[in-house]
Amino acid sequence: MDLRGKTALVCGASRYLGRHLARDLASQGAKLILPYYDWPESIREMQKEFASHLCLQADLRKPQDVQQLLNKTCQTYKRLDIVINNIERGGMPIVHGPYTPEQWDLEMETTLKAKWLIFQESLPLLKKQPSLVINISSIAGIVGRTGVAGLLFNDGYAAANRGISSFTETWAKQGAPEIRVNEIMLGLFAGRHGESTRGWSLLSAEDREQLIKETPLRRTGQAEDLVRAMNFLIHDAPFMTGTVLRLDGGYSLGGQDVPKMPGGLDEDLAIQK
Repeated sequence: MDLRGKTALVCGASRYLGRHLARDLASQGAKLILPYYDWPESIREMQKEFASHLCLQADLRKPQDVQQLLNKTCQTYKRLDIVINNIERGGMPIVHGPYTPEQWDLEMETTLKAKWLIFQESLPLLKKQPSLVINISSIAGIVGRTGVAGLLFNDGYAAANRGISSFTETWAKQGAPEIRVNEIMLGLFAGRHGESTRGWSLLSAEDREQLIKETPLRRTGQAEDLVRAMNFLIHDAPFMTGTVLRLDGGYSLGGQDVPKMPGGLDEDLAIQK
């Protein structure tokens, strides 16, 4: 897909990983729609960097705000080719703690419901031409609070992320054949669960070391890893839809070594003896 003249809705571009995705799409000639809501300092930086693009305030948990966002997109660009569905609460404002019922609701509304609203309202524009939706999720949806991951992932966050993969599969059928819908499931990334996050800084050095040891590639993900995965889905995977691309350095496999194969027993010889 040649992105010159195409439009991309990038949610979460006011934050670290979303910003890198938006920056790369803009460098390829895409026109961007960048909704924002909180994180005032990050928003100002985003507005300055993407001054020539469409930056709009919207609470993506509210149907009317999402409708207005897509109406403005239609009025301004007349089309929508890519949606980077990168919305999550991720424990905010709680880090490493249990949720109250209100915080559970906030997590579900942000990480799950907002993604659903974005897709449903984007559907008519996306259906007009070959297009792509990329849902961004977390391995919390498959590892939950088991093992050392329990130091990072709240059970509410894990539950919300489990639901995203269901959306990915359903939307791939709903959007076909015009829309490809795929998912990038992130492990520990700088700016998201890893370095440069409040949660990572609250962990002890021993806990951080254990998390890295649990990752076979022995490092956290970097923004460039995600950018490359996004571009693979945009440019090099025209026959891929409904697929979850797990980008976690092998964390979900666990960090245990593969033992040497033990000596076996030849049953025929054993019987003869």
